Amino acid sequence: MTASPHLSAPAKENLPTHVAIIMDGNGRWAKQRHLPRVEGHRTGVESVRAVVRTCGEVGIKYLTLYAFSVENWNRPKDEVDTLMKYLARYLKNEIGELNKNNVRLEVIGQIYRLPEFVQEQMRKTQAALAKNNGLTLILALSYGGRTEIVEATRAIAEKVKQGKIETAEINDEVISQHLYTRHFPDPDLLIRTSGEMRVSNFLLWQISYAELVVTPTLWPDFRKAQLIEALEEYGRRHRRFGGV
Repeated sequence: MTASPHLSAPAKENLPTHVAIIMDGNGRWAKQRHLPRVEGHRTGVESVRAVVRTCGEVGIKYLTLYAFSVENWNRPKDEVDTLMKYLARYLKNEIGELNKNNVRLEVIGQIYRLPEFVQEQMRKTQAALAKNNGLTLILALSYGGRTEIVEATRAIAEKVKQGKIETAEINDEVISQHLYTRHFPDPDLLIRTSGEMRVSNFLLWQISYAELVVTPTLWPDFRKAQLIEALEEYGRRHRRFGGV
């Protein structure tokens, strides 16, 4: 039996505050095993559990998971329906685990597009975890980066129209305060699984200076060891934010 991986001292000293993950590869994982795509999603939930637990253990403050994009609504109805059932089940069944690990839950995206039974369970789970003050788990659901920026632009334009803000006052901070993520710091580290080299319309504004780590590991196989490896890689980076 192999020993559980642990962060090195340098990585602990250079820990990201906010980790964001594009969880990709569920379908390919299932296809490789001649299983239905939904089996990849089901096993992927175990990866979510492992990653949330590990982030809490090492001291990450914020974890954003790209769980369902606005583009995902275009998938076959049967698959979408199954994903929604899995989501509601996760939100219900993980309350005990999340409470034990002192995790709070937040959600970003066009939440109103989710089925009512998912929204209802989401509210219950958030309420059950509201007093926790450890890791903040942020689920990006029915989320799209361009959609988020469009909605922020409309909100700012409306305030200009009402005379609440001058055009000359619009800056980075004003835009950030109108995004879904206004209550959270920007991600320091963006991880993408399955080896794809793209950001897929995820947190486009917020990842401007994030460090990117792409792993060939498919999401259902991504567990503690792979997260520790990504955090070690981040710990070796020198972030210059456009400076020297």
